Amino acid sequence: MKKTVDAIGDACPIPVVKTKNAIKELNGPGSVETLVDNEIAVQNLTKMANQKGYAVRSEKIAEDQFRVTMEIGEGAQDAADDIPEECLVVQDPRKKNVVVAVTSATMGTGNDELGAVLMKGFLFALTQQDILPKTILFYNGGATVTTEGSASIDDLKSLEAQGVEILTCGTCLNYYKLSDKLQVGGVTNMYEITERLTKADLVVRP
Repeated sequence: MKKTVDAIGDACPIPVVKTKNAIKELNGPGSVETLVDNEIAVQNLTKMANQKGYAVRSEKIAEDQFRVTMEIGEGAQDAADDIPEECLVVQDPRKKNVVVAVTSATMGTGNDELGAVLMKGFLFALTQQDILPKTILFYNGGATVTTEGSASIDDLKSLEAQGVEILTCGTCLNYYKLSDKLQVGGVTNMYEITERLTKADLVVRP
């Protein structure tokens, strides 16, 4: 079976996510051909294929257009399948209390427009993870991500529907005059934010 994925115009990590979903849909041996428009996407797809043990090849088929083809064989496995049983962690990682702390509407420093694209990509990628965080906290500039006009509302609603707790700092909403603009999750306070962070097994700050 062969599947074709159109990821032209899609920003990271969407080409990888679409390709992984297509591979799952194969439900067995076959090939997946992904069309992308930049070399970074080609590199990310190639890296993913190498990690999973898929045969992969890429080619430039037009200006700003590339084709990445993966061959999924009978013996292809997830990376975890290759780890000796004695090396596996006994504790179920799903039971860990992972908290994501979003402190800004942008991810990283250097360019705010790029940072906003990266933050949207991060939150979308979070919806595609096998193991989701328990809580996502939004405070300071991060409060704008859960309010009217944010490009990430649908992704956050998807996470909330899957059981992820979405909490936004009430003081921050008041400061930015966004108290009546909250679109997803609930309002919290600094005591609760501090409690969530100090009791977390892992805090992720994008």
